[in-house]
Amino acid sequence: MMHPHTELRFINESIGYGVFATKLIPKGTITWILDDLDQAFDESYIASLDAVRRERLIKYSYRDDRGLYILCWDIARYVNHSFHSSCIATPYKFELAARDIYPGDELTDDYGYFNLDKPFYCFPERGSARTTVMPDDILHYYPEWDHKAAEAMLSFNCVEQPLKHLIDHKFIAKVTAIARGEAKMDSILACYYDRAAALKAVS
Repeated sequence: MMHPHTELRFINESIGYGVFATKLIPKGTITWILDDLDQAFDESYIASLDAVRRERLIKYSYRDDRGLYILCWDIARYVNHSFHSSCIATPYKFELAARDIYPGDELTDDYGYFNLDKPFYCFPERGSARTTVMPDDILHYYPEWDHKAAEAMLSFNCVEQPLKHLIDHKFIAKVTAIARGEAKMDSILACYYDRAAALKAVS
């Protein structure tokens, strides 16, 4: 579920739609969290679909650490990519504002978090040498993303958290300890879907 202070806006014909803040969303705020209205599909279901629906589902979903395709039920599916993303993923099935997101600012993710099935070619961005998101980007950029998430987490208890009640019960104790400075945050590597290991397990 997306943070309530967001809305869908049309950007242009090249990009399409995006998600924008309607009020200040401070650094450390949960901007999105997986909830029980989101849908999960395995590869066999995806393969059973006709080409049109399969293409749409893959376009608007991401893959979790188990390889399931997760389709968000709300405007979260329209969050665009940026190499300088305003949101950062965590291993706890939620994302945080990586910086203060002001009214009118777009909420963005680095699609490298999402275990893409194939390379995603992007518009060039000032300040980044990257132009393509690769399926294994987590393996290369996790130190940077871990630091970004840990920095955001420092503000977790200092800001309003309207989505906090949706944190999965199995993560509550750990997230609480991290927010209090009593535990270290786990790496985003926990979000990686290892295709080779998955294939080996079923062979």
